[in-house]
Amino acid sequence: MATDNKNKVLNVPHLRFPEFSGEWERKRLKDVCNIRTGNKNTQDKSDNGIYPFYVRSQIVERINSWTFDGEAILTAGDGVGVGKVFHYSTGKIGVHQRVYILSDFKCDGKYLYSYFAGNFYNRVKRMSAKNSVDSVRMEMIADMPIALPSIEEQKKIGHLLALLDDRIATQNKIIEDLKILKSAIAERLFNSTDGDILSLSDVCIIQKGKQVNGEDLSETGKFYVMNGGVEPSGYYDQCNTPANTISISEGGNSCGYIQYNRDAFWSGGHCYTLNNIQPNVCKLYLYHYLKSQESSIMKLRIGTGLPNIQKKDLEKFHILLTSKAIQESISAFLTTIDRKITNEDMLLQRFQKGKQYLLRQMFI
Repeated sequence: MATDNKNKVLNVPHLRFPEFSGEWERKRLKDVCNIRTGNKNTQDKSDNGIYPFYVRSQIVERINSWTFDGEAILTAGDGVGVGKVFHYSTGKIGVHQRVYILSDFKCDGKYLYSYFAGNFYNRVKRMSAKNSVDSVRMEMIADMPIALPSIEEQKKIGHLLALLDDRIATQNKIIEDLKILKSAIAERLFNSTDGDILSLSDVCIIQKGKQVNGEDLSETGKFYVMNGGVEPSGYYDQCNTPANTISISEGGNSCGYIQYNRDAFWSGGHCYTLNNIQPNVCKLYLYHYLKSQESSIMKLRIGTGLPNIQKKDLEKFHILLTSKAIQESISAFLTTIDRKITNEDMLLQRFQKGKQYLLRQMFI
């Protein structure tokens, strides 16, 4: 909150449109909207359904019957999407029975959506007795405090943040389209290239990493740790793998994920690295080829609770090897697309950071 020239704490945000003044009013969500849950089940969805169907995911399904008609905010009531999945909708929609519907607003709906989506996860974490949050109780939403300016100021804030959300959505679409384009080009290039079919063990040595204790990891540090996931599992003060190394996740839900590590890192117990690559093999070509075959590599998984990929099965995986010159030409082209994706992703992160700054500064 801001202060006046007498150091009195005012009920206003730090950042505000200049044409507005006066302190904000404090209320709870149950004072400004109706809160209930949906009435549909997952099996009610239909791929070609008439209406959007909101389930406990960012993915919007389709359905042939509707639950609610009007302006609404939706959030997951349980599952992995708790506190992280939010939708703003208008019109007829189907809603899963474990998805909360906020409606009948006595404030600007887009203002409430931005405030709720930006603050609810931290509230749920504070109110949960466990480290992981797996469900939402009605009172977590109903008793959530909210500060409200005049309706005109609400609309202006809501409109600004909605425009930024649209730009972020557009940026996500640009990145997704680039990934689809790269995948299509890679498939065409590799399918139209002649060469020898070899096993992965013929061109490199596959080495499993070394596990580190979770308590030794930190949220920041010099070296990231790859340990079976798409994202680093933390940071460590040592590295055991040099820069420019291909890694493959060995275990967990993301096993089979291929990554080219441009920085030195620590390879954990659920991470394979490809070492001693033969001189006739371009490292980036090998990465791009394996990345194009990622879905096939993931089919090597065994086990259900914690799936993993056996080293012996990975060693037998077939790769297409052509001349070094063609390898370098293909890898250079695909790497150019990767750089474009990286640049667009950096722009997306700037938009997201900008939104987070506005959420911190424009709300109380």
